[in-house]
Amino acid sequence: MSQLNKYKRYTITSALPYANGPLHIGHLAGAYLPADIFVRYLRLMKKDVVYICGSDEHGAAITIKAKKEGTTPQAIIDKYHNQIKQSFEEFGIAFDIYHRTSSAIHHDLSQEFFLNLYEKGEFIEKYSEQYYDEEFDQFLADRYITGTCPICSYDKAYGDQCENCGTSLNPTDLIDPISTLSSKKPVLKPTKHWYLPLDKYQPWLEKWIDEKEGEWKVNVFGQCRSWLKSGLQPRSMTRDLDWGIDVPLEEAKGKKLYVWMDAPIGYISATKQWAIDNGKDWQQYWKKQANAGDDACLMHFIGKDNIVFHCIIFPAILKAHGDYILPQNVPANEFLNLEGDKLSTSRNHAVWLHEYLEEFPGKQDELRYVLTSILPETSDSEFTWKDYQARVNNELVAILGNYVNRVMILMHKYYDGKVESDSATIKLTDAKIDAELGNHYDELGKNLESYRFRAAMQNVMDVARLGNRYLTEQEPWKTIKNDPEAAKNALHNNLVLIGHLATCLQPFLPATAAKIFGMLNVDAVTFDQELEFANGHQLNPAALLFEKVEDEAIEKQVQKLADKKAAAAVAVKPVVAPAKANITFDEFVNLDIRTGTILTAEKVAKTKKLLKLTIDTGIDERTVVSGIAEHYEPEAIIGKQVSILVNLEPREIKGIMSQGMILMAENAEGKLSFVATADGMPNGSVIR
Repeated sequence: MSQLNKYKRYTITSALPYANGPLHIGHLAGAYLPADIFVRYLRLMKKDVVYICGSDEHGAAITIKAKKEGTTPQAIIDKYHNQIKQSFEEFGIAFDIYHRTSSAIHHDLSQEFFLNLYEKGEFIEKYSEQYYDEEFDQFLADRYITGTCPICSYDKAYGDQCENCGTSLNPTDLIDPISTLSSKKPVLKPTKHWYLPLDKYQPWLEKWIDEKEGEWKVNVFGQCRSWLKSGLQPRSMTRDLDWGIDVPLEEAKGKKLYVWMDAPIGYISATKQWAIDNGKDWQQYWKKQANAGDDACLMHFIGKDNIVFHCIIFPAILKAHGDYILPQNVPANEFLNLEGDKLSTSRNHAVWLHEYLEEFPGKQDELRYVLTSILPETSDSEFTWKDYQARVNNELVAILGNYVNRVMILMHKYYDGKVESDSATIKLTDAKIDAELGNHYDELGKNLESYRFRAAMQNVMDVARLGNRYLTEQEPWKTIKNDPEAAKNALHNNLVLIGHLATCLQPFLPATAAKIFGMLNVDAVTFDQELEFANGHQLNPAALLFEKVEDEAIEKQVQKLADKKAAAAVAVKPVVAPAKANITFDEFVNLDIRTGTILTAEKVAKTKKLLKLTIDTGIDERTVVSGIAEHYEPEAIIGKQVSILVNLEPREIKGIMSQGMILMAENAEGKLSFVATADGMPNGSVIR
């Protein structure tokens, strides 16, 4: 608990969702539910905390969505901002404010940030070659360009990031770039932009991030170190776009701020708006204070695809400005998968939050519980509807709900729901149970403050298990006949346990906690308050906390996903990638493709997609790093014959020198398969 006393205030943010589509359970598990749990815990500890979020309404993703739907960017952001905000409210995410980056206060602050850095001479101004779509007569933002990743060879990488291996890219890094507007190869044209020299900040970033080792989650720290090891390069803070925040320079007419110069500043502008609305001083939550120990603690809850922006780019911007505090922690989560496949908005393979709220009314806490139990805290995890059903029925209904219901029914059966005692108030009289409860509280606090929310949720369930065990051991339904005082004492102890259970449940299942407090007929308490029942206290009637999830409801959801998958497969046009630009015969014959055999295979440390292969090419034995780990187990492909491009320029990948590329076929769903000869030719045979 002492960790929380280091700061007077807490500024907690969750990643700003793009206002170009609805929320799904992967979003919840990544950035919103963990933050909500932590914020509710801070409030129960009576900390001064502000929880900030809002819609990210700029960037290429918005304009791409508008083009697809044949409407305007403004119409898109209005539609999805309102839908996202309503979904958060119905689900019960406890933001202090849910703002939007299209607001005037945000535009003004973003331009103020840019000018602050500009006037300090922080930017590098330079002309660069940028991709331009001649058919649409416009420069292309990073997300308007796709191509092959130079690191893992994934052929659907974006111009700013490969979502397969997570590498940050510049559009000119892509192999065979294609404009998403015209599906044609763009041309390079010169344009002027303002760059933040991240390389200048690398020494400071290395020292600052090294200090976080052991404090930041291993997945976050590891990704940051990997980025820094690769070497930082200047990054453009402006873009040639027609949607976004104007660059506040006369010579930059028509240019907009880069979305990652704009979006994280949205946390600050939202705090400013909240402060205006509530008579607060926003600077106390964001700026360095004169008195030592008076600073706020800034924390960003995000998904792993946003680590680099929140741990490197935004801190560099804040450092360059100079007046703002830096994030103390960025407890990013990995990805949540769905029914054996990746969540995919493009393929509609998702459990959408607004649909869940419609189809499972009043069951927000059931989803909160299941997602908390499987949060991808340091590695990817998976949601399945069968697991949802099992956790609700076997844990929430059978353990938590059953315990509370049994105690309440017995209190009404034997005492008409009235608490009667010789003392003024009832307290926990069993020393062993009291000690066990204290241990659960200690573990709960440690896990919450270490962002181990899965373990913390189980700490709370252990309180319910403790109560169930104690109730079964005491058997008040038997002792009521021959030792009525023992029966009453046991049930009173269980009432106190239920009160503690409700207290501990508040960060995780707030609606359920409120129901329990309602049945107990007491006000909710914080972690440092003692819940007491006065002599003569009247309980409210018992009520079921949860209902069993029937097979029919689960089968409906599984079928719904199957139907979506089938519809997405039919809707994919074209079902195969378009042909690339013609090459000459001489260019083709320069490709030296041979048959080879995989001799060894092992996973590359701290990656999920890469395998290190040793291949007998007939010419030699060489090492190749290949992004196929999610498709093949290493031991299953030893001895497999493959086709390998042997005269590809060697390239270092994750510290391993890769000497070639194995050829793979990929279908519309992203499944990979080896390209090999049918008859098994000798290693080194030329493929032509």
